[in-house]
Amino acid sequence: MSLIIAARFNTFEKAESASVKLHAKGITKEDVSIIYVTDHGQHARTPIGGDAIDDPGSKQAPKGAGKGVLIGAVVGASIGVGILVGLHAPWVTIAIATAVGAYVGSLSGAMSHTKTSRQHSQTSLDNFENARQSGVMIAIHTEQKSADAVIEALESCEAMDIEHASGLWQQGRWADFDPTKARQPAARAQ
Repeated sequence: MSLIIAARFNTFEKAESASVKLHAKGITKEDVSIIYVTDHGQHARTPIGGDAIDDPGSKQAPKGAGKGVLIGAVVGASIGVGILVGLHAPWVTIAIATAVGAYVGSLSGAMSHTKTSRQHSQTSLDNFENARQSGVMIAIHTEQKSADAVIEALESCEAMDIEHASGLWQQGRWADFDPTKARQPAARAQ
């Protein structure tokens, strides 16, 4: 595994400018890679797109839908009986009101449990504070003895979210880069 220092910029121009500065410090072109990282959830890590097959916040939705069906059916039936008695409507009114109540109840129950579950579930990132933001990322393959110089060069170019990682560097790029993993902030040893 190789030491990789990476940072984020708002534009490709700023990342290219940092690349030029790094080349002037002796970093070869094969040891610098510039890519665009999309927003969390948009990395197409699954066959249908997105970062995960299911949303962690949706795990409790079926339970909420079940509760909602029961409550909605009772409320709908009560309303149906009220309409039947008050307006002298046909008996089918109770069945229709019960079905509509169950349907609305299942939707609201699923949504209420999705919201609750999302509040209590952990995201796929270990630490949301260290989540990668979207933007232009420059990754530099370096050695430990050169890490401080690379970080200093990135800081002088106003890089954001400077991080370090142990990764696989192949053919001039960070081959095992995973945009969904939390970044590990890097700082100069000083």
